[in-house]
This record gives sequence, C-alpha cells and structure tokens, in this order.
Amino acid sequence: MEVADRTRIPILDGWRAISILLVLAGHLLPLGPAWMGLNSLAGAAGMAIFFCLSGFLIVTFLYQGMAVGDFLRRRLARIVPLAWVAILVLALWQGATAEQIARNLLFVSNLPPAHLIKHGEHLWSLAVEMQFYLIAALLVWLFGRRGMWAIPILCIAVTTARLIDGETISIVTWHRVDEILAGGVLALLYAHGRHAVLRHYPWWLSVLVLLVCSHPSTGSLQYLRPYAAAAMIGTTIVWVPTLLGRALESAPMSYVASISYALYVIHAILAGTWLGTGETFEKYLKRPLLFAATFALAHLSTNYLEKPFQKLGRGAR
Repeated sequence: MEVADRTRIPILDGWRAISILLVLAGHLLPLGPAWMGLNSLAGAAGMAIFFCLSGFLIVTFLYQGMAVGDFLRRRLARIVPLAWVAILVLALWQGATAEQIARNLLFVSNLPPAHLIKHGEHLWSLAVEMQFYLIAALLVWLFGRRGMWAIPILCIAVTTARLIDGETISIVTWHRVDEILAGGVLALLYAHGRHAVLRHYPWWLSVLVLLVCSHPSTGSLQYLRPYAAAAMIGTTIVWVPTLLGRALESAPMSYVASISYALYVIHAILAGTWLGTGETFEKYLKRPLLFAATFALAHLSTNYLEKPFQKLGRGAR
C-alpha cells in the first residue's frame, strides 16, 4: 500500500501508539525474566520511536516555513501545561527541593547533576524534547530554514560523542538527542523525496534491526538505535503491506496516539501510588486498575487540560 499524502501521514499515528505501548509495557509489565532484558528492550525501542517521530514532526514544521514564534508558542502550549501540573503534584507529594522544582519546571532536570523527582524520573525525556525545540528554533532564527541542514551534522556529532564516552543509552541531552535528530534527518530526506531509497529495505527487517539495537546486551549496536528507528519509520512511509497499514491507521491506534503524551506523563506517577505498589503478586493483580486509571486520566487530561491550551497556542478562539 503506497503512502501518498505528503501533508499528513496516518501511519505515523500508529507508530506513535506503538511507541507509548512499548514504554508502558517496559515500565509496568513483566515481559520475561530479568536476564532476558525484554523490559529494557521495550522501553528503549519505544523511546527511540517516540523521539524519532518528534524530530520528524518538528523539522517538517520548520522546514516547511512555520514562523519561529508560532512554533515555540505551539510547542510550549503542547508540553508545558500537563508537565507543570505533574511536576507540581510530584513536588507536593514527594517534598522536592526548590532546586529540583526549578530545574524540572525549566526542563533542565536531566543535565548533570540530574535533579529528578521521585516517581517523576521519566520526565527527563521532556527536558530533552524542550532543549531540542530551542536548538531547532535558534537554527531557523539565525539561518532560516537552511539552518535545518545542521540537523544531520548535529546527529552524527551526538552519536560520535556517545561512542567516545561509551554511552549506549543515557538521559543526558548530548548523549540522547540523536534519537530526535535522526527523525529530523528523515524529515529532510522526505521533504526532498530521497526517502524512496528505503523501498529496498524490508519493513520487517527494519523492525528486527531496531529491536536488536535496543537490547541492552548488544553492545555497540545500541549506538545505531536512532538510525534504526528512523529507517523503520521511513520504510513504512515509503511502502507498507496492506494489513500492517490498516492496523497502524486503525481508529484504536489513532486514539492511543492522540493521548500518548498524557499516557507517558501520567503512567509512572500513578505507578508510585497504591495502584502500582505491593508485593509481586499483589502489584500485578492491580495492573488492570492501574492501566484503566492511566488511560482514563490521560483521556481527561488530553481533552480538558491540553486541548484548550493547544487551541490558545494556535491562536484560535
């Protein structure tokens, strides 16, 4: 099945849904004995896909000419409201220090030394995202859309830094942002029709390569995780089997994608409450309740907290 619409790519919603489901599974479910490393694999693969999609989206917006002011206003309206609510709830609940609160609110909590709040450790990824938004906006502000051609250079530079420092996976921006930048590289290739070369790279092989590069035991192959995620997404933009395409574009996938940000922010916080605690048997017995509460709160957050702010960010009344 060819993917022809260059303004919106429904298949990407399916990958966004899969990315958050992988993260939820990696964080909340027993995917096998610890020695198998499947929980780590699911979490790493899910985040790589999530970040790659973000980079693809952001670079597409800016390369197509979105004004820097409009871009920043929309991104802030998208990320900040729920993030700040979550940070303040965690701060009151966990008794965070003033420095922890400030660094989390300013989205620099992941920079060394890290200042993550208990049960909000996963919010490091929002810091990486926000820092990338500022870098991308600065490039366009200084050089116009041509500034986006620095994205491939930055991507290779970050991967090189990871190699030099031996960081196969990290929460620090300069050791992780290549997963977002790789999505930006894919966006540039897509904008110029160069992604078609991926037609010769089977989608099933691209999935397998990403899984291998996401497993904690595969050593140096983990440095290729950003590019494996971008290649996997790129192959399905070019061509995808009909059944897989229908699954990725299905209504359930679209719905999960629409609340994916809230699912990510909320799931780990709820896991720190009664819903997620207890001995092994008790804890997993309560997992259906935890998932139900996570999806319910994510639905409410998306529709009644986030969407009104996004509407303001777009300048709509």
